[in-house]
Amino acid sequence: MDSISQGLFQAFRLVLTLDPDLYRIMALSLRVTLTAVVIAAAIGLPLGAWLAVNRFRYRRLTIAVLNAFMGLPPVVVGLFIYMLLSRSGPLGVLGLLFTPTAMIIAQAILITPLIASIAHQAIRDLWAEYHDLLISLNATRVQRIKALLWDGRRALLTATLAGFGRAIGEVGAIMIVGGNIEYSTRVMTTAIALETSKGNLAFALGLGIVLIGLAVLVNLGIHWLGRTERASNW
Repeated sequence: MDSISQGLFQAFRLVLTLDPDLYRIMALSLRVTLTAVVIAAAIGLPLGAWLAVNRFRYRRLTIAVLNAFMGLPPVVVGLFIYMLLSRSGPLGVLGLLFTPTAMIIAQAILITPLIASIAHQAIRDLWAEYHDLLISLNATRVQRIKALLWDGRRALLTATLAGFGRAIGEVGAIMIVGGNIEYSTRVMTTAIALETSKGNLAFALGLGIVLIGLAVLVNLGIHWLGRTERASNW
C-alpha cells in the first residue's frame, strides 16, 4: 500500500508541478502513437473493407494470416526493424535507427493488422446488409468500399481506438528501435521500464498512473467527438 500511495503522490506531484521532463515525454509519446495510429488506420481500414468486399483465391488464408499478425511479438518486430535500419541493413543509409520515426514505423507495423482485422469484421456485416443495394446501384468496388467505410465509421472508430490502446502501451519494439535516449526517444513506457530497473518503483508507478490517465483522456475525447457527430446528424 505504501508503494501505491507513493505512486499516487508522485503522479499528482509530476502533473501539478508541471514537470518539464514529464511533459516532454508525454508529448513525444502522443506524437509517436498518434502518428502511428493515423498511418495504421489509413492502411488497415481500407484493407479490412477490401477483404470484406472482394472474393479471390486464398482469401480465407489471407484473413487467417492477418488475424495471426494481430499477435505479432513486439520484440520480434523491433528486432526486424532494427536489422532493416541498422548501418549494415538495407535501409541503414536513411539514418532512422534510434529516432522517433523508427518508433512510429514499429508501432504502425504492430497495430495495422489489429485495425484491419477488426475493420474487416465490422465491414463484413455491413456488406452482407448492403450487398444487394450496392450491386443494384452498379457501384464500383472503390465506391462500395467508400460507402461501407463511411456507414461503419463508428464501428471503425472502435478499431482505431483498439490500435491506439495497443500502441500507447507498447514498450518492447520501441525500446529496441528507439534506444530509450533521454530528450530524444524516451516515451512513457520506456521511462517506466527504466525507473523500475533502477528500483524507483514509486516514480515508475507515478508515471504509469499518468500514462493510464493520458490514454483515458484521449479515448474520452474521441468518444465525445463521436457523440457530437451523432447529435449533429439528428
